[in-house]
Amino acid sequence: MEISATIKNSFNHNEVVVETDGNSKTLQISSRITGYGSSVNGGEFLLLGLATCFCNDIYREAAKRNIVVSDVTVVCTGEFGAEGEPGTNFRYTATVVSEASEAEIDDLIKHTDRVAEIHNTLRKGLDVTLIQ
Repeated sequence: MEISATIKNSFNHNEVVVETDGNSKTLQISSRITGYGSSVNGGEFLLLGLATCFCNDIYREAAKRNIVVSDVTVVCTGEFGAEGEPGTNFRYTATVVSEASEAEIDDLIKHTDRVAEIHNTLRKGLDVTLIQ
């Protein structure tokens, strides 16, 4: 699977396209108030990537277990310091609504944490901690 993200920016114009295996989608992200750059910063997109990955993977892994999930909320946080410094203290919480038992949901969340691809990619270079 090949994934790409493209941003093309000029004064008051911000074009964002993401693509997976030739399936492209345009995202509506406004320019900064100065007219240049994106109103959403890279740290926000990084955390959104973690949240999106976990959300999608919960549904995928639940289906494998024949668990019906009706709602997923993922909140990711991280801290960024001075310019050029890497982010730290990446954490996330996940709430899954299902008629499955609390033990089944807890096991699903823990399992999904272990197999989430974006999380595992980032863990090679930084810690990502699940908080329940």
